[in-house]
Amino acid sequence: MKGRIHSLESFGTVDGPGTRFVVFVQGCPMRCAYCHNPDTWPMTGGTLMEPEEIYEQFLRNKEFYKNGGITVTGGEPLMQVDFLIDLFTLAKKDNVHTCIDSSGIAFKPGNTEFIKKLDKLMALTDLVMLDIKHIDPEKHKELTGQPNDGILAFAEYLDQKHVDMWIRHVVVPGITDIDEYLFKLGYFIGQFSNLKALDVLPYHTMGETKYEKLGIPYKLKGVPPMDKSKVVEKKEVILNGIRKRRSEEDPH
Repeated sequence: MKGRIHSLESFGTVDGPGTRFVVFVQGCPMRCAYCHNPDTWPMTGGTLMEPEEIYEQFLRNKEFYKNGGITVTGGEPLMQVDFLIDLFTLAKKDNVHTCIDSSGIAFKPGNTEFIKKLDKLMALTDLVMLDIKHIDPEKHKELTGQPNDGILAFAEYLDQKHVDMWIRHVVVPGITDIDEYLFKLGYFIGQFSNLKALDVLPYHTMGETKYEKLGIPYKLKGVPPMDKSKVVEKKEVILNGIRKRRSEEDPH
């Protein structure tokens, strides 16, 4: 099953544990206002590649990745589940650590055919890095153009499947840095036993020039980059939400 690939990166250090071979897939239904890869949005772009061809490139430097593995990001990887199953089947034969960086938008709990495939994929997946853009349904729609109910259901699904999960959240001044919502996010993810890490990432404006080149209006024009010194403080608010949830569920 060929994958629609945007690009490959041989030295990823922020895409899961260790040094990783990173596969950027093409195609995403989300329209996040701060997305820095708008060139990955169209479902028809990219290059068609065989899983074997990609895995071969990984193997060339396999020793280099011994404390890391393969991460598929994008775009939205779960739009190409069949391709991921084939790629991760090759990786697991060699016991390579596999990771998916996803927004969860492709998750459709009512689609039994999709869930059957996803179950198969999750059995081959060591880690899912799940980007939760906003905990509030309306604010999420404003920010991404999509609802978040399926995304939150995906987090619950990962917990049921015992797949390790890292939560990622980008803090944007005046949009996603509001303490009320950060606490709610923490309270939501605090219920999950598979939660292994929390990455709180500061919004930056580096993608703005890409939008200009592509002729796409940049929705956050004028919004300043997030002050990195405040990120620790904002992460603490999410952690407080996690602690609150856990103390309620286990008062001892």
